[in-house]
Amino acid sequence: MKAKYKRLSFLTLLLLSFFFGCTILFINLKDNLIYFFSPTEFLTKEIKINKKIRLGGMVQKSSLNREIINEQGKKIEEISFVITDYQNSMPIEYKGILPDLFKEEQGVIVEGFFKNKKKFVAQKILAKHDENYMPPEIKDNLIKVKGVE
Repeated sequence: MKAKYKRLSFLTLLLLSFFFGCTILFINLKDNLIYFFSPTEFLTKEIKINKKIRLGGMVQKSSLNREIINEQGKKIEEISFVITDYQNSMPIEYKGILPDLFKEEQGVIVEGFFKNKKKFVAQKILAKHDENYMPPEIKDNLIKVKGVE
């Protein structure tokens, strides 16, 4: 085989390998993407039940309930609260320890999945900034709905 054909074969094999690797990478990334929704967006869009997503909004005043339960011989705190975008609300259930900055009337993003259209089970709660911080997506949504700055 001539050197020209060897180079061409090598280059073709290299490009095919690159595209194959990129295809596998994008397929895996697609399965791991977690989308962010407000309660209103969730209720108006077709979102799969049991698919991991992020839901964001404000913790509704007087909605925080805490209960200690025994699960497999361990005491675990079960927390329920409501997230609102001042247009629609969504009840949240969470087992674990809340972040220090979590409180009512505060912006929060919860990561988890819906068991049905009315029950969101949070696996992670994101409230990592001071009380003045609000994620841009939530802030934009609140400005549209309520005129809050």
